[in-house]
Amino acid sequence: MRQRSTRATIKQVASVAGVSTQTVSRVINERPDVSPETRKRVQEVIARLGYRPSALARSLIRQRSYTLGVVIAGLKHIGPSRTLSGITIAAEEAGYGLLLKELPYGEEKNIEPIFQALLARHVDGIIWAVPQIGENRSWVQQDLMDLDIPIVYLTMEPRENILVVSINNYMGGQMATSHLLEQGYRNIGHISGPLSWWESRQRMGGWKDTLSGAGIVVNDQQCTEGNWSSASGVEPIQKLFEQYPQMDSVFVGNDQMALAVLQVASQKGIRIPEDLGVVGFDNIPESAYFLPPLTTVQQDQYLVAKIAVEKMIKIIELGWQGLDSVDPQSVILPPTLVVRQSSLRINEKEGGALIGT
Repeated sequence: MRQRSTRATIKQVASVAGVSTQTVSRVINERPDVSPETRKRVQEVIARLGYRPSALARSLIRQRSYTLGVVIAGLKHIGPSRTLSGITIAAEEAGYGLLLKELPYGEEKNIEPIFQALLARHVDGIIWAVPQIGENRSWVQQDLMDLDIPIVYLTMEPRENILVVSINNYMGGQMATSHLLEQGYRNIGHISGPLSWWESRQRMGGWKDTLSGAGIVVNDQQCTEGNWSSASGVEPIQKLFEQYPQMDSVFVGNDQMALAVLQVASQKGIRIPEDLGVVGFDNIPESAYFLPPLTTVQQDQYLVAKIAVEKMIKIIELGWQGLDSVDPQSVILPPTLVVRQSSLRINEKEGGALIGT
């Protein structure tokens, strides 16, 4: 009968290394109050004995679960799935596990059962990564903020005294539209994502205000709405061609819908970028391989996730006593513009592409 292998203990590591168990614990937790020589010796013993710290023991000693609750919705979309991936990577690097709750639609308002389920499992904090859709954030009120657990919110309009980490979608809309204006386009249409989403309204606002600032009148005939999917971009671009025939360029709310724009334009014999400039949003990996390659606004969801996890752990490490323990200032990250062929007009005199900014 095969014997069960004996697992090395922290006492054994301490005995072999000739130090106390407290010193071993300090090395494991990367405390600075250990000499380099001692740290190296303990690490060598840990490696030789194959010692693995017990997550359960650590939780009992520190009275933490080392688990973060994550509430998310819309994983079928690129943005939320990237965000979750970033949260997972950042949490693992910090030694935390995740307990995931996915909302089927993202528009739920009765979120008390979700909080209760996470609290019952003793998570140390909650990252609320559900997009702001309609009134689904109406519950963010003082009674929930008084819960004895930290919450970091993603992808929502910043509010006073709560921690929000997000991308500046309004700036992204401005950047896309300004770039098209700089390329000489003047009749710039827009295909938005679902306007119940705060992100969509922000991107549209950036488009509209940039055109108005350039002295260009904006009306409802210049914009249509999709639902983020590639298929949903077909009808909106066809509608724009009909109701806005002078359109010479279009800012599309995401790269997936922009793919439909490129396809429909090709079917109609419309040249890109000569006849129609196109700018998307997200910079999905495939956008560099569209035909032609797509100019797009890049938002770094991995960085959003990393900062959210870091903020959360900082609160936990300081000891949760409300937001007084950490600066509640929201973090709104700027996007970047990735310029490719789809928006660079051909200079017929010189036979080359204009250089984008």
